[in-house]
Amino acid sequence: MVDYCRFVWRSFRISLVGDWRYHLWMAILTIVALVGLNAYAKQLVHGLGVTGMTDQVSWGLYIANFTFLVGMAAAAVMLVIPVYIYRNKELHDLVIFGELLAVAAVVMALLFVVVDMGRPDRFHHLFLKFNFPMSMLAWDVIVLNGYLLLNSHICGYLVYCAYRKRPPTRAFYIPFVFLAIFWAISIHTVTAFLYVGLGGRPFWNSAIIVPRFLASAFAAGPAFLILALEIIDRVTLYKVPEKALTTLRSIVTVALLINLFMLGSEIFTELYAGSAHAVSWKYLLFGLHGHNALVPWIWTAISLELLAVCCLLTPLRRNKTLMSIACAFVVVGIWVEKGMGLIIPAFIPSPIGEVVEYMPTLNESLICFGIWAFGLLLFTIFVRISIPVLSGRMTIDSDYDPNSPVDKNQLEAGREAEPMVQG
Repeated sequence: MVDYCRFVWRSFRISLVGDWRYHLWMAILTIVALVGLNAYAKQLVHGLGVTGMTDQVSWGLYIANFTFLVGMAAAAVMLVIPVYIYRNKELHDLVIFGELLAVAAVVMALLFVVVDMGRPDRFHHLFLKFNFPMSMLAWDVIVLNGYLLLNSHICGYLVYCAYRKRPPTRAFYIPFVFLAIFWAISIHTVTAFLYVGLGGRPFWNSAIIVPRFLASAFAAGPAFLILALEIIDRVTLYKVPEKALTTLRSIVTVALLINLFMLGSEIFTELYAGSAHAVSWKYLLFGLHGHNALVPWIWTAISLELLAVCCLLTPLRRNKTLMSIACAFVVVGIWVEKGMGLIIPAFIPSPIGEVVEYMPTLNESLICFGIWAFGLLLFTIFVRISIPVLSGRMTIDSDYDPNSPVDKNQLEAGREAEPMVQG
């Protein structure tokens, strides 16, 4: 217990140390998070009336972000499966970053659910009337919190074992790794079922939404991780293997192609056959009766995804800068398509034919920016602590000083750090 408390204290100290870029980044995230907290305080006082949501459109930007982040969390499995099932050595050292991203993403997803509640003080009523197993919301609560605990245990155990300079006991984490693989798929499947099972919203009543959820998650998650790893490679001592990035790009390419194919199939089916939710699709793609607030959003998203595909399938992928731009296009495009492009149209038109458009307010947007800033703050701290521990520079018997001249000289010279230690 003494060693563990010392480990926590040293980790806390390391999270406060860095160069000017690190301090600037953390200061910006902290300011944005505090601004978001202030905006949420206003929402607590005045209610959901400060948002753009109405009786007709009762889910908005909060649930759109929640849907996207559940997919980001589930995407960690795309690193775990190649490593622990197919023995991909190139990705072995990067699994921990995927797991840390999953923890931060689940925390953000849960925060978006909290801010979407008009009366969070009555949250306990959910547990008093849990209605398990009939309620899909009850299933969602279980799988999200369970996934958070699983990834927290795996990351914490592996990092602490590296700190103690001892190999991790396989029985203490391998079963949890394989359980997390199943759980990652389940969290996004259950979230999709939460929408698909609402019979009053025909826009969601399509079986293809479930595999679309998974395909989009397995494209956006690794794309975001590629961007994070490229930043880690540039500003830290740890050098990311190029083969690992190539494998992740292949995953993004295949998943994005599948997602676009299924999106095109659904659009063709609904518009050509004129099904029940073709009206919502027409509103989303072309506008309806002069209402077209979402048309620029969805066409921008589709254009970004198509541009990313062109880059990923051509020799342009050899250019690192263009690859980073393509990954950013994937993340933004899927955020729009899977967020605003999936949640909002289900409420337009309403069951009685009303067309009430939705646009997020400034206060609502500030809360979203605040939650994203808090999640990125967590992920940055996790990475800042993990790299010196897993690279063997901060251990139980070492006097690691991140401000030492040796570390600074190595960083400037761009030398490769020692291999990371994992099970």
